[in-house]
Amino acid sequence: MRILVTGSAGHLGEALMRTLRSQGRDAIGLDISPSPYTDRVGSIADRAFVDRVFAEHAAAGVQAVLHTATLHKPHVATHTRQDFIDTNITGTLNLLEAATSHGVGAFVFTSTTSAFGDALTPADGAPAVWITEDVAPVAKNIYGTTKTAAEDLCRLFHRNQRLPCVVLRTSRFFPEPDDNPVIRNVYVDGNIKANEFLYRRADVQDLVDAHLLAIERAPQIGFGRYLLSATTPFTRDDLGALRSHAPTVVAQRVPGFEAEYLRRGWRMFPSIGRVYVNTLAREELGWRPRYDFAHALSRLQAGEDPRSPLAQAIGTKGYHAGAYADGLYPVEC
Repeated sequence: MRILVTGSAGHLGEALMRTLRSQGRDAIGLDISPSPYTDRVGSIADRAFVDRVFAEHAAAGVQAVLHTATLHKPHVATHTRQDFIDTNITGTLNLLEAATSHGVGAFVFTSTTSAFGDALTPADGAPAVWITEDVAPVAKNIYGTTKTAAEDLCRLFHRNQRLPCVVLRTSRFFPEPDDNPVIRNVYVDGNIKANEFLYRRADVQDLVDAHLLAIERAPQIGFGRYLLSATTPFTRDDLGALRSHAPTVVAQRVPGFEAEYLRRGWRMFPSIGRVYVNTLAREELGWRPRYDFAHALSRLQAGEDPRSPLAQAIGTKGYHAGAYADGLYPVEC
């Protein structure tokens, strides 16, 4: 099976290319930026370029597309809204049309939990929000708007062209420092990321596994939309207490975390306002994420890096070519 990976110079794209190559699978990396994992350099917003890539491989054919290329939330400060439309919507449309024309058997679109937008923030005094695929997005920026529009294009191409499409809404997996300077100034980076495994983070290795499963399952699924995040230890019954006093709930669900946090001088967030739920992805994709809060805690207790070897190998990439007063971020996003 020949697999086209867009965004091959990015975190997830590189992770997919590394994995596919290590497995001896036929993978073509496409990105606007050159990299060791990019075979064709160009923009997905350029329809002629996309058509050429597919035509170059017409003899053997591209059987699956893993579409990870995107402008991200940190680009909101540096790119125009039209840039987001060109890359995230038009680029996806170009790939869908080319995939349909060339008889691709599986199209996997990497979306984001940021698509939920304002639906992620509970009202004052309300419990934490239980986030599943049934929660309706409420756009808060051009990033989320364009990602949900691209998701709908995938649904449309399955409905009208019968292209098997799977949308994967990924939670945080990037290794860069948090984009909120207030959080960065209060907690060390490792503390932030460990806390997030409870409710809104995934390891890139688990996301790679989900994407490869989605290729296999797409023909049977037809169209599906799945939330990908580490398996939370929380239940719906915890939502009220999580909002008011999260450390108590964490101590109940993951006994023993306090000693390791005390040893490191770390703290649990006082309040958690959302919980991502991956049940549907586990049931329908057969996904078995391995990297969760309990795993991270056990690695920390052993004095080891809680990240997967794949995440460690990829490291930090950043989002912009330049440096800013606020580090990786030009403004608070």
